[in-house]
Amino acid sequence: MLLRPIIKKCFGLVLVFFICFISMSAPLQSFATFPTELRLFNGQDKTLQLAVPVQAKVTVKDPDIVKVNGHSTPSFKLNLNQPLAFHSGRTGQTEMKLKLFGAIPFKTVKVSVVPELKVIPGGQTIGVRMKSAGILVVGHHLVQNGETKLSPGEAAGVQLGDLITKINGETLNDVSKVSKYAEEAGKSKKALKLTIVRDGKTITKELKPLLDTADQTYRLGLYIRDTAAGVGTLTFYAPDQRVYGALGHVITDMDTQTPVVVGDGTIVHSNVTSISKSQDGSPGEKRAHFFKENQILGTIEKNTEFGIFGKMNSNPDYGMMREAIPVAFSEEIEEGPAQILTVVKGHKVEKFDIEIVHVAKQKAPATKGLVIKITDPDLLNKTGGIVQGMSGSPIIQNGKMIGAVTHVFVNDPTSGYGCFIEWMLKDAGIELRPSTEEEQQPEAS
Repeated sequence: MLLRPIIKKCFGLVLVFFICFISMSAPLQSFATFPTELRLFNGQDKTLQLAVPVQAKVTVKDPDIVKVNGHSTPSFKLNLNQPLAFHSGRTGQTEMKLKLFGAIPFKTVKVSVVPELKVIPGGQTIGVRMKSAGILVVGHHLVQNGETKLSPGEAAGVQLGDLITKINGETLNDVSKVSKYAEEAGKSKKALKLTIVRDGKTITKELKPLLDTADQTYRLGLYIRDTAAGVGTLTFYAPDQRVYGALGHVITDMDTQTPVVVGDGTIVHSNVTSISKSQDGSPGEKRAHFFKENQILGTIEKNTEFGIFGKMNSNPDYGMMREAIPVAFSEEIEEGPAQILTVVKGHKVEKFDIEIVHVAKQKAPATKGLVIKITDPDLLNKTGGIVQGMSGSPIIQNGKMIGAVTHVFVNDPTSGYGCFIEWMLKDAGIELRPSTEEEQQPEAS
């Protein structure tokens, strides 16, 4: 009777050991890491290894999109101990299925082939001038009316971060015109009808201007702004599409921290004059000024969580890299050495060494895709690590553009976050996923 618990315990230990042994075996590990989705650019080759010593039937739905091990036929047999070599053909989507011994379903891989894409890496410091698509409310102020102090705007329910797009039905995009509306409404004893965008929704408010008895001027009791300006770093220029991406993060209003909704804007040349070095608990910054302001580099059409995007007719005439290089899918990025391109003095773009510490798996756009660490002693000596204004600096690995610097760790300025380049490309209007078969069909005329 006493032997039974001992036998059970020994059997359990043997079973655990066996499971651990199997889970650490090369075939099982290769099976677990073998992708269920594979993306390739036109003409790109990729080799995958399953390392399973069994015979299998390989079926490719459309060999014109991808050939496996050089086979043009939809189906063939293969020993899975051999590598699977994929060669991309025309753009589109297909499937590869593996069946053990020709009958047992083993793996299904969805394969997407997209057009080859190359971009010119940036690194240049740029000046940003942006006008919002309306008037942004950044504060309330009290109007002195006799013995009374009141903010008419606050009393009307206008909040910080509200974007006033219309007054009395007329589109508003110039802060200098607001006083005229206030004066006319005040003298006629009428309320202004404000059209406001708040949290993505459009609402209306009625605001009656109040006479400031000190200077006999009618006021709304609001602090308002319609422009934003600053410096950042150009990430890429796509010459075929003539679009650019920069900054790697959204531009927010300095007072309300709300994203600025773009009305219009431009990017211009900028020159770094000095660096305030980063220290633990205190991120540094690039000090820069605009120059050649009459030479517009590009327009600003979008301000998203991944930066600013717009049209650009040509790459800036200063920079380290003038030739376009391939971009990488997020699944191609590896932990290990990489480089960033950025400016620390004047407008000279330099290359510095970094380490990719962590790569997140992302199926949908998210800003914190990479954790990076500055390892270049020259950059550490000049900046102390990542500084404000460095956001948008392109990250290069194995000769491919993989992402951009986005944020610094405040308590460790030598480290920070980066985003995947494919999310920035998406916001620039360049998709790294093929269109559906229906979208590829020509329209009848």
